[in-house]
Amino acid sequence: MNVDMLTGEDAEFATRLWTVCTSAAWQRAVLAGAPYSSVEALLETSDEAVSALQPTDLLEALAGHPRIGERAEPAHGALAAAEQSGMASATEQLAQAMRDGNVAYEKKFDKVYLVCASGLSAEELYARLAARLDNDRTSEEQVTRSELAKINRLRLTKLAQG
Repeated sequence: MNVDMLTGEDAEFATRLWTVCTSAAWQRAVLAGAPYSSVEALLETSDEAVSALQPTDLLEALAGHPRIGERAEPAHGALAAAEQSGMASATEQLAQAMRDGNVAYEKKFDKVYLVCASGLSAEELYARLAARLDNDRTSEEQVTRSELAKINRLRLTKLAQG
């Protein structure tokens, strides 16, 4: 476990947080909570910070996530690629359906579709996208925050494990 990260004494803590979530408001909240007595305390602060994000902060966080099935920016590439590995087995037809679904989602909700993709197959990822297209804006914002919190938890846990 990276104890220095939990205590806030890791000189690169802020930089590492950027690889978890690209919302400046989320990062400030997590940094302000240090030192942490445990990984669980860090994760709880992260969850609270996600819940408190203003709509513009949420969009800033989503900007750090690629569309499902697309490549991520270099700073997040390895994490996103591992999280989305289920898409590697997608047929071309399913990959195209996912691309089309991403476009439909963005048109309806004005933001990138976000799902905690870790451990999900291409078929499961597409099924979740298709189901969420039926959500209203309020419900979908709640689901998006929940998915962001799950992703942040996974990434923070990996960082804490060093």
